Amino acid sequence: MRIAFNSFGFLDESVCVNASQNRNRSNFQCHFFYSFLYYFVQKYTKKSELTQNEKSFPYLCQNLKSSNNIIMQTTKQYIEANKERFLEELFGLIRIPSISSESAHKPDMVRCAEYWRDAILAAGADKAEVMPTEGNPIVYGEKTIDPKLPTVLVYGHYDVMPVDPIDLWHTDPFEPVIKDGKIWARGADDDKGQSFMHAKAFETMVKTNTLPCNVKFMLEGEEEIGSGSLSKWIEEYKDLVKADVILVSDTSMIATDVPSITTGLRGLAYWEIEVTGPNADLHSGLFGGSVANPLNTLCEMIAKCMDGNNHITIPHFYDDVVESTPHERELLNMAPYNEDDYKKSVGVKALRGEEGYTKIERVGIRPTFDLCGMWGGYTGEGSKTVLPSKAYAKLSCRLVPNQDHEKIAELVKDYFEKNAPDYVTVKVTPLHGGQAYGCPIDLPAYKAAEAAYMDTYGKQPIPMRSGGSIPIIARFEEVLGIKSILMGFGLGEDAIHSPNENYRLDHFYKGIETIIAFYQHFAEGGEVA
Repeated sequence: MRIAFNSFGFLDESVCVNASQNRNRSNFQCHFFYSFLYYFVQKYTKKSELTQNEKSFPYLCQNLKSSNNIIMQTTKQYIEANKERFLEELFGLIRIPSISSESAHKPDMVRCAEYWRDAILAAGADKAEVMPTEGNPIVYGEKTIDPKLPTVLVYGHYDVMPVDPIDLWHTDPFEPVIKDGKIWARGADDDKGQSFMHAKAFETMVKTNTLPCNVKFMLEGEEEIGSGSLSKWIEEYKDLVKADVILVSDTSMIATDVPSITTGLRGLAYWEIEVTGPNADLHSGLFGGSVANPLNTLCEMIAKCMDGNNHITIPHFYDDVVESTPHERELLNMAPYNEDDYKKSVGVKALRGEEGYTKIERVGIRPTFDLCGMWGGYTGEGSKTVLPSKAYAKLSCRLVPNQDHEKIAELVKDYFEKNAPDYVTVKVTPLHGGQAYGCPIDLPAYKAAEAAYMDTYGKQPIPMRSGGSIPIIARFEEVLGIKSILMGFGLGEDAIHSPNENYRLDHFYKGIETIIAFYQHFAEGGEVA
């Protein structure tokens, strides 16, 4: 850091000397350092003016441990002063029912995008706009303080999952309620609550003059349905979103007192299956036992996809799976885990999964095959004795690195269609998918995230492999050539994608603090592309 002194050895108010020449040292060490020192001493000595001696660099440093401490204290004060407003603005975002999978909510997707645009502008962005796509719009915003400084690209999504089954909700899904220290609402965690932390962290840094690098925002409305529009959009606008790292909060941590950074995401493949039997619904008494029931047949076909050890039986499914080494599995299982607590959190008496692997391994490094939904026949009130003409199911597979989602999609499609019995016809439609993602833990940006958690949680975060999928993350690396840092603050108990989704208030505020700390560490030592 280059500091300017006058002839008397006092800190000159033109404190920075060619600050922008040092790309990794960032503006905050020069542009803001003096102002923070000055502010701190004024505040805590209750003086509006400092004496020449009090302006001296040695004097100021006697009162402060480091500029980072000043930044943390200053930003904490801003967060505390504005925490209720932050929350109310988040609630405004949550109240918009931005369900991307339901066409009736198309106008809500636009409203939600506009809300995000306005929030980014109010937070201090130089510009922000809603950019149309073939699907739902993308929100882009940016603030450039010096082109020579590193740039962080913030990614999030404003679309949410459907609320079904609505009768299992304890509150209105789109009217957030605070209870037991948590926000209860659809999107409270995934991903409105988590992505909004970034808007408020950004605002805090802008308003307190602590922003150490350039920031870009990119928010989409199709993550829950495969990010089709964004995948094309980044191809067209890759120069616009050029950055040094992508920062994402759309994952979870091990426990509220055990911080963790997600270093891997599984890939995803998803299908809809249609099974057709007779040409119309038939009377179950007159035709049952002689004509195949498509629902029965579909159940039988799906059941054959797993053996007694919960191993997937579809031929060649595991061909590209890279088995983890014993050492890798040992490291993975070092994460704290209590099986009884886990079972209690999800309300089950026992766990089930692929034999030969622990729970942590099953959700981190192994592929899965799941029936996500099934319907057909009569489901209304009372009884109607029919053999349905058609039966339907939604299937998904979580994939691990080296498995190609397109290859798996065709593999499963061919398996069902070629193995369909003669008494039904089967149609399989691949819906969406994405590749798995991995982040090395020696990446400078990862080290910055690690240091940030140390600042706010007082302990080193554990690297973990997530069982979830964010397909666009791997696509970012493919198209933009940059890594993503996954700083999630959700918990497994937050019930994302389920009724009664929730997000802890303390995680919301602690997340804002940790994101701010990331920026400071990244600007100090983050590698610039």
